[in-house]
Amino acid sequence: LFLAVCAVGIGGTFQYGYNVSIINAPTQHIHKFLNETWSSRYHKELNPDLLTFLWSVIASVFSLGGLCGALIGGSMAICLGRKGALLMNNVIAILASILMGISFPTGLFELLIAGRFLIGINSGIGLCVQPLYIGEFAPKHLRGGLAMGTSIFLTGGILTGQVIGLRELLGGEKHWPLLLSSSCIPALAQLLFLPWFPESPRYLLIDRGDELSCAKALKRFHGSSEYRREMEDIQRERFALEGEKPKKPWQLFTDPGVRWQLITVIVMTMGQQLSGINAIYFYATYVFEQAGILAEKIPYVTLGTGVCECLTALSCVRSNSVGRRYLIIGGYLLMTLWCTVLTFSLTYQELYSWVPYMSMTCVFAFILSFGLGPGGITNTLTAELFVQSSRPAAYMIAGTVSWISFFTIGMLFPFIVNGLKQYCFVVFLLECFFVAAFIFLVIPETKNKSFLEIKKEFHKLNFGRNA
Repeated sequence: LFLAVCAVGIGGTFQYGYNVSIINAPTQHIHKFLNETWSSRYHKELNPDLLTFLWSVIASVFSLGGLCGALIGGSMAICLGRKGALLMNNVIAILASILMGISFPTGLFELLIAGRFLIGINSGIGLCVQPLYIGEFAPKHLRGGLAMGTSIFLTGGILTGQVIGLRELLGGEKHWPLLLSSSCIPALAQLLFLPWFPESPRYLLIDRGDELSCAKALKRFHGSSEYRREMEDIQRERFALEGEKPKKPWQLFTDPGVRWQLITVIVMTMGQQLSGINAIYFYATYVFEQAGILAEKIPYVTLGTGVCECLTALSCVRSNSVGRRYLIIGGYLLMTLWCTVLTFSLTYQELYSWVPYMSMTCVFAFILSFGLGPGGITNTLTAELFVQSSRPAAYMIAGTVSWISFFTIGMLFPFIVNGLKQYCFVVFLLECFFVAAFIFLVIPETKNKSFLEIKKEFHKLNFGRNA
């Protein structure tokens, strides 16, 4: 089980975290490349506004690709299987790496844009299919801990990207094309290791009706002495679904049986993206400068934020014994607290010499709180709230909402910060508080429950207490 999570994660959410992270280091080198390419091609200087536009396209086309990947990820998981979709996804990553790697020697910045779009598609598919696959092969009592692999590999990807992007490694002027094309390495690693593991047992039995292959897969994942209990659980779900075919995303919106599950996933996914985590990363450099850290040392201190997220994701595997509901509510309430403290500390930054250090503490505490709940549990709950026929479509909807929110906050965030300054955290603390209140009122505990038991819990919400 552990090795399967590693084989799935290295080419899944690791790619997303890695490619979000590595684009920051070579910003100035890519600007120089755009200027030089434009001058040699058109024999005139590149207009600064056009330079800003081209850089914005290179940075933001990743989220557009991610949205496209989320829209096709569920369909790929149904047609090719969970494992098959992930293996095919690596072909996209390798092609993207080649395009980004040859953009500099060929002098074609258009290849850089195309490569970022394709690696965005790869990340969108990975974010959709990886938690789906892990959630389906994990035994009920370990589902929360194993599903945290999604968050561990995502934060591990961010941290790895921050390290590899240091100027002493691949973040220098000569090596930045290698940095961008290095995403082929996780893809090749997954192509090497994932074929050794079986397809999702639930997919094999419920979607394909292949009982023999399902039993073999369960023996591989759960052991020959423990697999029968999980087999019975999958059989019960299969009989409950009565041959129901996998649903399309638009069918979930008209199905009263999943109304509150769908509302929950949309609220949690939007809450995760709009929680203020991007604001924290934006303000981190300013906070570190105010604390007296030299500008050239700040990239190394920023590594601490990546380490924070990674450590929290790892600790969440153990703390999943507390229950998903308590973790995610606690995470959002702690984020509300740190937003409040950070607003005050940034407002009174100049009054006392110790206040900037309080701001630094808040930055790290906020990131730890995000990893504790919203960052780690959201994908786990998406897998648990839906039965087999609805799960791929639910991940497509969640992925679409996530990427649209990611793009929206990327577009609006500079205006929010410019308009409200440090008071922008008031917006985020309100958002975190309302999401925590929604989860407290709506979501039941899902720990150690089968998918059918969770469905029954929501049946009361969807059809009334007397249903």
